[in-house]
Amino acid sequence: MTTTRLENNNIRAIVFDLDGTLYVSHEFENALWDSVSRYAAELLGTEPDEAGRQLRAIRQRLSEERGSAQTLAVTIQFMGGTIQEMHRHFAEELDPEQLIQPDTRVKPLLEKLGRFYTCWLLTNNNQRLTGRILSHLDLEHSFQKIITISDSWRPKPDLEILERILSELGEPPQKVLFVGDRYDIDLHLPEQIGCPVLLTKTVDELMQLENLIQQ
Repeated sequence: MTTTRLENNNIRAIVFDLDGTLYVSHEFENALWDSVSRYAAELLGTEPDEAGRQLRAIRQRLSEERGSAQTLAVTIQFMGGTIQEMHRHFAEELDPEQLIQPDTRVKPLLEKLGRFYTCWLLTNNNQRLTGRILSHLDLEHSFQKIITISDSWRPKPDLEILERILSELGEPPQKVLFVGDRYDIDLHLPEQIGCPVLLTKTVDELMQLENLIQQ
Protein backbone atom coordinates (compact mmCIF):
# COMPACT_ATOMS: atom_id res chain seq x y z
CA MET A 1 0.00 0.00 0.00
CA THR A 2 1.41 3.39 -0.92
CA THR A 3 0.45 6.99 -0.44
CA THR A 4 1.49 9.64 -2.92
CA ARG A 5 3.82 12.46 -1.99
CA LEU A 6 1.57 15.47 -2.28
CA GLU A 7 3.30 17.36 -5.06
CA ASN A 8 1.08 19.50 -7.25
CA ASN A 9 3.43 19.79 -10.23
CA ASN A 10 1.82 16.78 -11.92
CA ILE A 11 -1.73 16.70 -10.51
CA ARG A 12 -4.53 18.33 -12.49
CA ALA A 13 -7.60 16.52 -11.15
CA ILE A 14 -8.69 14.90 -7.89
CA VAL A 15 -11.27 12.13 -7.62
CA PHE A 16 -12.70 11.78 -4.12
CA ASP A 17 -14.49 8.94 -2.40
CA LEU A 18 -17.38 9.99 -0.14
CA ASP A 19 -18.15 7.71 2.83
CA GLY A 20 -15.28 7.50 5.28
CA THR A 21 -13.33 10.09 3.30
CA LEU A 22 -15.21 13.40 3.39
CA TYR A 23 -16.78 12.46 6.70
CA VAL A 24 -16.31 9.68 9.27
CA SER A 25 -19.33 8.30 11.14
CA HIS A 26 -19.26 4.97 12.93
CA GLU A 27 -22.95 5.46 13.70
CA PHE A 28 -23.79 5.64 10.00
CA GLU A 29 -21.58 2.62 9.27
CA ASN A 30 -23.43 0.65 11.94
CA ALA A 31 -26.82 1.67 10.55
CA LEU A 32 -25.73 0.63 7.06
CA TRP A 33 -24.60 -2.73 8.37
CA ASP A 34 -27.94 -3.24 10.13
CA SER A 35 -29.75 -2.41 6.89
CA VAL A 36 -27.77 -4.84 4.74
CA SER A 37 -28.16 -7.50 7.44
CA ARG A 38 -31.93 -7.12 7.21
CA TYR A 39 -31.76 -7.55 3.45
CA ALA A 40 -29.51 -10.61 3.85
CA ALA A 41 -32.06 -12.00 6.32
CA GLU A 42 -34.72 -11.76 3.61
CA LEU A 43 -32.46 -13.65 1.21
CA LEU A 44 -31.58 -16.36 3.71
CA GLY A 45 -34.90 -16.67 5.48
CA THR A 46 -33.35 -16.08 8.88
CA GLU A 47 -33.04 -13.39 11.56
CA PRO A 48 -30.93 -10.26 10.90
CA ASP A 49 -28.34 -11.13 13.56
CA GLU A 50 -27.72 -14.55 12.03
CA ALA A 51 -27.78 -13.11 8.53
CA GLY A 52 -25.20 -10.53 9.60
CA ARG A 53 -22.92 -13.26 10.91
CA GLN A 54 -23.21 -15.17 7.66
CA LEU A 55 -22.70 -12.01 5.62
CA ARG A 56 -19.52 -11.21 7.53
CA ALA A 57 -18.21 -14.76 7.17
CA ILE A 58 -18.91 -14.91 3.42
CA ARG A 59 -17.32 -11.50 2.87
CA GLN A 60 -14.21 -12.59 4.76
CA ARG A 61 -13.98 -15.83 2.79
CA LEU A 62 -14.38 -14.04 -0.55
CA SER A 63 -11.72 -11.50 0.45
CA GLU A 64 -9.27 -14.28 1.35
CA GLU A 65 -9.99 -16.25 -1.83
CA ARG A 66 -9.69 -13.19 -4.09
CA GLY A 67 -6.76 -11.59 -2.31
CA SER A 68 -8.38 -8.21 -1.62
CA ALA A 69 -11.18 -6.73 0.46
CA GLN A 70 -14.60 -7.34 -1.09
CA THR A 71 -17.49 -4.88 -1.01
CA LEU A 72 -20.90 -5.50 0.47
CA ALA A 73 -22.27 -5.30 -3.07
CA VAL A 74 -20.11 -8.21 -4.22
CA THR A 75 -21.03 -10.22 -1.13
CA ILE A 76 -24.76 -9.63 -1.51
CA GLN A 77 -24.59 -10.68 -5.17
CA PHE A 78 -22.78 -13.86 -4.13
CA MET A 79 -25.63 -14.54 -1.69
CA GLY A 80 -28.20 -14.23 -4.47
CA GLY A 81 -29.26 -10.64 -3.97
CA THR A 82 -28.89 -7.59 -6.19
CA ILE A 83 -27.03 -4.33 -5.77
CA GLN A 84 -30.16 -2.41 -6.73
CA GLU A 85 -32.28 -4.01 -4.01
CA MET A 86 -29.56 -3.54 -1.41
CA HIS A 87 -29.44 0.16 -2.23
CA ARG A 88 -33.23 0.41 -2.18
CA HIS A 89 -33.01 -0.71 1.44
CA PHE A 90 -30.28 1.83 2.13
CA ALA A 91 -32.19 4.70 0.53
CA GLU A 92 -35.38 3.90 2.44
CA GLU A 93 -33.90 3.01 5.82
CA LEU A 94 -30.83 5.18 6.42
CA ASP A 95 -31.00 8.67 7.92
CA PRO A 96 -27.66 10.38 7.32
CA GLU A 97 -28.83 13.72 8.70
CA GLN A 98 -29.20 12.15 12.14
CA LEU A 99 -26.06 10.03 12.07
CA ILE A 100 -23.36 12.14 10.38
CA GLN A 101 -21.68 15.11 12.01
CA PRO A 102 -20.15 17.46 9.39
CA ASP A 103 -16.58 18.60 9.90
CA THR A 104 -16.43 22.32 9.15
CA ARG A 105 -12.90 22.02 7.73
CA VAL A 106 -13.94 19.99 4.68
CA LYS A 107 -15.92 22.57 2.70
CA PRO A 108 -13.21 25.27 2.81
CA LEU A 109 -10.62 22.66 1.80
CA LEU A 110 -12.65 21.60 -1.24
CA GLU A 111 -13.33 25.22 -2.17
CA LYS A 112 -9.60 25.95 -2.17
CA LEU A 113 -8.77 22.81 -4.14
CA GLY A 114 -11.49 23.61 -6.66
CA ARG A 115 -9.67 26.80 -7.64
CA PHE A 116 -6.68 24.82 -8.86
CA TYR A 117 -7.91 21.32 -9.70
CA THR A 118 -10.83 19.58 -11.33
CA CYS A 119 -12.59 17.86 -8.42
CA TRP A 120 -14.89 14.89 -9.01
CA LEU A 121 -16.69 12.53 -6.64
CA LEU A 122 -16.84 8.76 -7.21
CA THR A 123 -18.85 6.79 -4.67
CA ASN A 124 -20.28 3.33 -4.19
CA ASN A 125 -23.26 4.98 -2.51
CA ASN A 126 -26.53 5.47 -4.38
CA GLN A 127 -27.72 8.73 -5.91
CA ARG A 128 -30.44 9.43 -3.37
CA LEU A 129 -28.25 8.95 -0.29
CA THR A 130 -25.30 10.71 -1.90
CA GLY A 131 -27.45 13.77 -2.49
CA ARG A 132 -28.71 13.77 1.08
CA ILE A 133 -25.22 13.32 2.53
CA LEU A 134 -23.68 16.04 0.39
CA SER A 135 -26.51 18.43 1.23
CA HIS A 136 -26.09 17.69 4.94
CA LEU A 137 -22.34 18.29 4.65
CA ASP A 138 -22.99 21.47 2.58
CA LEU A 139 -20.87 19.98 -0.22
CA GLU A 140 -23.47 19.60 -2.98
CA HIS A 141 -21.73 22.27 -5.10
CA SER A 142 -18.14 21.23 -4.34
CA PHE A 143 -17.65 18.92 -7.33
CA GLN A 144 -17.77 19.42 -11.08
CA LYS A 145 -19.11 15.89 -11.46
CA ILE A 146 -20.66 13.36 -9.10
CA ILE A 147 -20.64 9.67 -10.06
CA THR A 148 -22.68 7.27 -7.92
CA ILE A 149 -23.26 3.55 -8.17
CA SER A 150 -26.74 4.36 -9.51
CA ASP A 151 -25.13 5.53 -12.77
CA SER A 152 -23.93 2.05 -13.75
CA TRP A 153 -24.58 -0.39 -10.84
CA ARG A 154 -20.92 -1.35 -11.17
CA PRO A 155 -19.23 -0.91 -7.78
CA LYS A 156 -15.66 0.13 -7.27
CA PRO A 157 -13.14 -1.23 -8.05
CA ASP A 158 -14.07 -1.36 -11.73
CA LEU A 159 -11.60 -0.85 -14.58
CA GLU A 160 -14.23 0.20 -17.11
CA ILE A 161 -15.52 2.97 -14.85
CA LEU A 162 -11.98 4.08 -14.05
CA GLU A 163 -10.97 4.26 -17.71
CA ARG A 164 -14.14 6.19 -18.52
CA ILE A 165 -13.32 8.74 -15.82
CA LEU A 166 -9.81 9.29 -17.14
CA SER A 167 -11.16 9.60 -20.68
CA GLU A 168 -13.77 12.17 -19.67
CA LEU A 169 -11.21 14.13 -17.66
CA GLY A 170 -8.89 14.05 -20.65
CA GLU A 171 -5.88 13.52 -18.39
CA PRO A 172 -3.25 10.76 -18.23
CA PRO A 173 -3.33 8.63 -15.05
CA GLN A 174 -0.30 10.28 -13.47
CA LYS A 175 -2.15 13.61 -13.37
CA VAL A 176 -5.27 12.35 -11.57
CA LEU A 177 -5.10 11.90 -7.79
CA PHE A 178 -7.52 9.44 -6.17
CA VAL A 179 -8.44 9.97 -2.52
CA GLY A 180 -10.23 7.33 -0.42
CA ASP A 181 -10.39 5.51 2.88
CA ARG A 182 -10.26 1.88 1.61
CA TYR A 183 -7.12 0.98 -0.27
CA ASP A 184 -8.42 -2.21 -1.93
CA ILE A 185 -11.71 -0.59 -2.98
CA ASP A 186 -10.81 3.03 -3.74
CA LEU A 187 -7.11 3.17 -4.52
CA HIS A 188 -5.51 -0.12 -5.55
CA LEU A 189 -6.84 -0.16 -9.12
CA PRO A 190 -6.08 3.54 -9.81
CA GLU A 191 -2.57 3.03 -8.46
CA GLN A 192 -2.11 -0.03 -10.66
CA ILE A 193 -2.72 2.00 -13.79
CA GLY A 194 -0.44 4.83 -12.71
CA CYS A 195 -2.58 7.27 -10.73
CA PRO A 196 -1.22 8.84 -7.55
CA VAL A 197 -3.34 7.92 -4.52
CA LEU A 198 -3.91 9.20 -1.01
CA LEU A 199 -5.29 6.95 1.73
CA THR A 200 -7.22 8.95 4.35
CA LYS A 201 -9.14 7.43 7.25
CA THR A 202 -9.80 10.63 9.19
CA VAL A 203 -10.55 14.23 8.29
CA ASP A 204 -7.20 15.13 9.86
CA GLU A 205 -5.52 12.95 7.23
CA LEU A 206 -7.73 14.42 4.49
CA MET A 207 -6.41 17.86 5.42
CA GLN A 208 -3.01 16.78 4.06
CA LEU A 209 -4.43 17.97 0.75
CA GLU A 210 -3.77 21.54 1.92
CA ASN A 211 -0.17 20.80 1.01
CA LEU A 212 -1.17 20.82 -2.66
CA ILE A 213 -2.41 24.39 -2.32
CA GLN A 214 0.57 25.68 -0.38
CA GLN A 215 3.22 24.56 -2.87
